[in-house]
Amino acid sequence: MDAEQLAAAQACRDVVVASAHAVDARDFDAFAALFTDDAVLVRPNGDALHGRAAILAAYRQRDPARLTRHVIGSHAVELLDANTARSRCYVVVWGGNANDAPTPQGRPADATHMVGEFADELARTAAGWRIRRRDASFALFRR
Repeated sequence: MDAEQLAAAQACRDVVVASAHAVDARDFDAFAALFTDDAVLVRPNGDALHGRAAILAAYRQRDPARLTRHVIGSHAVELLDANTARSRCYVVVWGGNANDAPTPQGRPADATHMVGEFADELARTAAGWRIRRRDASFALFRR
């Protein structure tokens, strides 16, 4: 890969990581802004959200007490051409309740922990790289 391709691959990784950080920070406007206007986000249950507006509306419906942390690993990006890329990463998701009292170790975590995957298609836009399609799935869980 040349320097331009390396920069593009890193920009794609940055968008994927920023999407997880935005959800964990409950900054759903920032999360939705990381998708193209006509994006499709397929949730782990198979429900598909069509368009940035639908993605934003769905995430705004999340329980305000829901606390999450997404840990991303094994992140690979494949540039298909100068304006499109595929990204795949594993995601460990921990959750909890923001209403639980914080301790020096944080808040208690939910009993169920999940390992999933983001399979993303990204497009280079005037605003930079954006997610055009995300297929989110879970592979494992533990209670």
